Amino acid sequence: MVRANGAVSLRELARVVQTSEVTVRRDVRALEAEGLLDRRHGGAVLPGGFTRESGFPQKSHLATAEKTAIADIAAGFVSEGEAVVVGAGTTTQELARRLARVPGLTVVTNSLLVAQALAHANRVEVVMTGGTLRGSNYALVGSGAEQSLQGLRVSRAFLSGSGLTAERGLSTSNMLSASVDRALVQAAAEVVVLADHTKLGTDTMFQTVPTDVITRLVTDEPPPGEERAATELQALADQGVQISVAGSAQLPGEQARPARMARGEVALPGQRRVRPNGAGAAPQLRAAAVADLAPRRR
Repeated sequence: MVRANGAVSLRELARVVQTSEVTVRRDVRALEAEGLLDRRHGGAVLPGGFTRESGFPQKSHLATAEKTAIADIAAGFVSEGEAVVVGAGTTTQELARRLARVPGLTVVTNSLLVAQALAHANRVEVVMTGGTLRGSNYALVGSGAEQSLQGLRVSRAFLSGSGLTAERGLSTSNMLSASVDRALVQAAAEVVVLADHTKLGTDTMFQTVPTDVITRLVTDEPPPGEERAATELQALADQGVQISVAGSAQLPGEQARPARMARGEVALPGQRRVRPNGAGAAPQLRAAAVADLAPRRR
């Protein structure tokens, strides 16, 4: 299926072979170990290492539920009348669909997909960069895009990418895309990274946002057994990144909303908020591989 389509989701694989996603995930790991495919974004793609990047048709069918949940959380950080920048990607496209309901919003983007999602939002102003169209992800790149961002200042930037590690931060497989993303970051007071759990611990060629520049990460709950993602979340929290996990259980009496946490504070499913000063004990997490993602005392 990967050879025929270029990529396939774990959910689709489980449906076709009539088994659980847990079983499929284990088998995909074994195939990856043999060099037959690479795990990516809730599915699998043809192997290609650091330089390979899936195109939009492949990405759009991977981890769709996770992207939707992440976008729901991220949209809660945008207020009426704000100005934000939104980078290219299928997760940021999902975010844009939700931003269409925010009145008085100004969105600066280099993504045709983001612009299309906002095209009929009467109360949202869309400002597009210049640049050269990169057809694989429907984004404008190059010196024209970068120059159009000079002198711009907005409240926050929402970016995605190909991988995220505590050591290097956000990265992507394409040099031109990385360069534009860095220009988007320069225009923003805060940087919010949208990355599903499969990108955690993945490192690609070109760094876009160093870890110390990332204000917040919005991600989904790593499934049981995904030790790499859990470890990376802890490392990111240790470095002061605020983390919001889509699907986190709310505290009793709380409204469903994005967790607006102190820097370094993490909330995961079944876990009370754990603060850097140690206040509040954390119940056992459903994801047994993750014990405590509050910053460790040094």
